[in-house]
Amino acid sequence: MSTRAVSPGSKDGVDVRERILETASSLFYQRGVRAVGVDLVVEEAGVAKTSLYRHFGTKDDLVAAFLAREDEDFWGTWDRVAQIHKDDARAELDAQLEWIGERVGRPNYRGCPQINVAAEFPEADHPARKVAAAHKREMRSRLKGIAERLGTDRPDELAGQLALLVNGAFVSSQMLEAGEAVPLLLQTASVLIAAGLKEAAIPLPETVPLPGA
Repeated sequence: MSTRAVSPGSKDGVDVRERILETASSLFYQRGVRAVGVDLVVEEAGVAKTSLYRHFGTKDDLVAAFLAREDEDFWGTWDRVAQIHKDDARAELDAQLEWIGERVGRPNYRGCPQINVAAEFPEADHPARKVAAAHKREMRSRLKGIAERLGTDRPDELAGQLALLVNGAFVSSQMLEAGEAVPLLLQTASVLIAAGLKEAAIPLPETVPLPGA
């Protein structure tokens, strides 16, 4: 969950929209989408209900905007890390897992917004669920790109395993010990990578003759 400052020079309409979205994002993340009504959002944001509906046609649109905002922040961090390690796939993966591990270890972390919303809205055609599903597809696609650069025989398989690892950290974050997420992510990723790399293939042991054979 991120916090953005509104530029003092922004137009009034942009200020109002951002204030509504900032307020809704905080409430949705801390309390859950279904537990937060538009009345609470406008009260906390200090705006009229008509302003909310002028900028966001429905509550569903507001939820989708909340997730899109989280997407932008998440992938912005990912892209900055990827650029730093663009010539070293393993270093990039480790760095991505490190910041994700630090993210889930924050005291105010309450899980992945996309997973949280997907759990609240099982309908496949819900606007927010579509944004959440797209986020997870994008993560797997990016992890597959890293897996291909690592030289694994089955990059899609490794990407799926790594995605499951990351999503597992998101879901179980509140039950991990302080500082535990990063080493667990890195250690488990190392095991998965070693198993998937061609160079790490373990030769079968020589056949041992049975006694009396």
